[in-house]
Amino acid sequence: MEFCGMRFNTPLVLLSGCVGFGEEYTRVSGFSNRDAGAVCLKGATLAPRLGNAPHRVWETPMGMLNAIGLQNPGTEYVIKNILPALDFSETRFIANLSGSTVEEYAEITRLFDDSPIDAMEINISCPNVKEGGVAFGNDPDMSARVVAACRAQTKKPLITKLSPNQTDIVENARRCIEAGTDGFAVINTLMGMAVDIEQRTPVLGNGQGGLSGPAIRPIALLKVHQVYQVAKQHNIPIIGQGGIMTAQDALEFIIAGASAVGIGTALFYDPLVCPKINAGIVDYLQRHRLNHVSQLVGTLKIMHDEPDCFG
Repeated sequence: MEFCGMRFNTPLVLLSGCVGFGEEYTRVSGFSNRDAGAVCLKGATLAPRLGNAPHRVWETPMGMLNAIGLQNPGTEYVIKNILPALDFSETRFIANLSGSTVEEYAEITRLFDDSPIDAMEINISCPNVKEGGVAFGNDPDMSARVVAACRAQTKKPLITKLSPNQTDIVENARRCIEAGTDGFAVINTLMGMAVDIEQRTPVLGNGQGGLSGPAIRPIALLKVHQVYQVAKQHNIPIIGQGGIMTAQDALEFIIAGASAVGIGTALFYDPLVCPKINAGIVDYLQRHRLNHVSQLVGTLKIMHDEPDCFG
């Protein structure tokens, strides 16, 4: 399949922060990057970051909270030491860009433009850092400024990662399209927290973090459907993500408007989940006499208006 001009082996994308810099799961027997159409690398900032204080990860009944804080060795190190070790014949690799200022995003983009990376994901919606991230992702004007600054530095595909923690995700998407994004990743994690009732303190060292996993799937599915309404007018593809654990989950996102689907927290439950999801998608296409997954994108049928609350 094709996504933003890139050829994907499958409609699955391994999400940023869940597979390190593309090599983390290769140590698992039976795991192969070939099962994914693309791998989003861990977020890179201009300078190295140590990340947040522990705890950084906390399991929830239907997923997990994380507050890693974008720990990474810096963009130049990633380009010089990590990218050369990746096998670009296996899959496509997407850099994840994170910054504290518009200028920092632009500079990171410039550096990755002069590298073998296939595309770049602009992370304007990270809920577990104390600067940048959330402020950019929740303000359509700031989101558009970041995308425009990155667009000016590269002709490689730009995928904007949208925040669910905002008032109007559709307006934000529209502004990002005007600024030059080539695709969207919908959604990033939701803000959440956990409390140690004995100490009466937040469990996460950052106080709050990003909630991922099955608990957010219905929200993510709705956001994909909403963003698709504006994205389809400009042929902008979407990576739908948020709690996808099975082939049925993936198919729901594709029917709602996603051209590809992101696998993240599911990898912590089952590192070999990707071939299972791929097999389920193939089985569905065969049963419904469809030749390609693209024939399924955005085929959701809205029969009639339903009330959005009880009473």
